[in-house]
Amino acid sequence: MVFLSFVYRFLTNFAFMALVYFSLNFMEKYQNRAVLAILVLIYAGMRAASTLRAFYFFQKIEKLEAETKRLQAPINDGSGGTIAQKQIVMDVARLRRDGELKSYMDLFFLALIVLLCVAAIMRQ
Repeated sequence: MVFLSFVYRFLTNFAFMALVYFSLNFMEKYQNRAVLAILVLIYAGMRAASTLRAFYFFQKIEKLEAETKRLQAPINDGSGGTIAQKQIVMDVARLRRDGELKSYMDLFFLALIVLLCVAAIMRQ
């Protein structure tokens, strides 16, 4: 399931990039192409801001993971702790890591889209 989520994220980002590429290349008038490129740049900027905000969120989750491990250490040494608690912390860490990878993937495709838009604006 994790692999499918990465494939889905890649395909949706690639489809959006392909849509932008073909839309900008089939516009014949410079003015229409420039307006479309600027609108896509605004959208890409909003998505990039949202993705960067997600990194802040992942950073806070990482701090909570470290704090949970620190608080669980004395409990686990004395009474053995539950396997379920350890599993929950490991699942959260895995989900955070996967979310960060997806965010990096989003930023990569957004950077490519920005390059396409800037090239379309600069091209006469």
